[in-house]
Amino acid sequence: MKRALLWFRHDLRLDDNPALLRAAQAKEALLCLYCIEPRWFVADNWQSRRVGDHPWRFISESLLDLANRLEALGQQLVIRIGDPNTLIPGLMRNHWIDKLICTAPFGEEERRQYLALKQEVGEHRCEVWQSHTLFTLEQLPFALDELPPTFSQFRRRVQRLEWRPLYPPVTELPKPLALTSETPPPVSTPPNPQYQGGQTAAEAHLAHYLAGAAPKHYKQTRNALDDWSSSTKLSPWLAQGCLSARTAVAQLEAYEAQHGANESTEWIQVELLWREYFQWLALAHGHRLFAFTGTSGVRRPCCFYPERFARWCQGQTPYPIVNAAMNQLNATGFLSNRARQLVASALVHELGLDWRYGAAYFQQQLIDHDVACNYGNWQYLAGVGADPRGWRHFDLDKQTALYDPDGAFVRQWQGLPVAQLDSLDAADWPVQEVP
Repeated sequence: MKRALLWFRHDLRLDDNPALLRAAQAKEALLCLYCIEPRWFVADNWQSRRVGDHPWRFISESLLDLANRLEALGQQLVIRIGDPNTLIPGLMRNHWIDKLICTAPFGEEERRQYLALKQEVGEHRCEVWQSHTLFTLEQLPFALDELPPTFSQFRRRVQRLEWRPLYPPVTELPKPLALTSETPPPVSTPPNPQYQGGQTAAEAHLAHYLAGAAPKHYKQTRNALDDWSSSTKLSPWLAQGCLSARTAVAQLEAYEAQHGANESTEWIQVELLWREYFQWLALAHGHRLFAFTGTSGVRRPCCFYPERFARWCQGQTPYPIVNAAMNQLNATGFLSNRARQLVASALVHELGLDWRYGAAYFQQQLIDHDVACNYGNWQYLAGVGADPRGWRHFDLDKQTALYDPDGAFVRQWQGLPVAQLDSLDAADWPVQEVP
């Protein structure tokens, strides 16, 4: 291999990155490429963008950090704007590049994109490496089409497996090709010191979390609505690949070796196994991840009320806990797991809407959006996914009493209720507010 093109996507790091280690073997030159697709920023059929303002800020910071780390090794990150299926074949032809290398994708859209590229440039010129998950496909004790239908069954089958190998950091890279980058779209949201993109911030955050006692109390605090140390908060960096799940587990095991393991530290691994399960579920079911009937094929009653969806997005429903959570999401690009469950349940049950609109809005807003986890979790809540209990409906009053008993969360995020959900009745007549 004389010249290689390393296509970065959801693996924006130098450590535990086998694709980068393989690309480092190029004898002449290496092109490190990141493609920004204009379609990310255009609303789709679900009235949401693939990448909203908050996630774009996080991605931009991650790209800057990656560029700085590559520069320290004498390399450069080249950013191009356009369709990868057009950009990459052109770059390979024009610069005599004989190998395309990338991390194996799990999302259906990303996988189809790679398969089309492989057909265009030639299968023998493409390599994919697995580093997005805790296990490789070959390690799983079942065929992908025999993936257990529930997480509990999956966990029992894999919990005794060895983790995949942890790859060493790259220390030397071939010289770069003399190419220029295009200017990325501007960032329109202010920096968030707690959630700064990039491998540097990911490593600092993980080290800080494991330096205290929070991991020992994780299981008791993980359902808090808005407390920084109540959960690991690793998801944004895991989603963009600034940190690998395998690295997180390795450092957690080091913490347990030094401070001892308990039910809470073990539960952090369980949460990472949930993430793992959703990745393989997405790969196994492909387009069914986005289907109305989900991976289970169950059809649930719903309709589409544009006004209700808009009010849900804007935090203007009759439910204070939902409004507070949506205000937090819109302001920060992040929500706790419990808050996500509550707003999802409200959209599906109280508002009677198609779950896919909610999933698409989460994709637009969340800085930790992961296609497998997001759509897998929404299917779970909507009763069309991998939930053995079926259609989950949270009692919002009860949940508020449990997790916001003094109303602090609702007050902080101004979850003021709207007295009336609909301004029109079924016959499109204006609804009169009751005084």
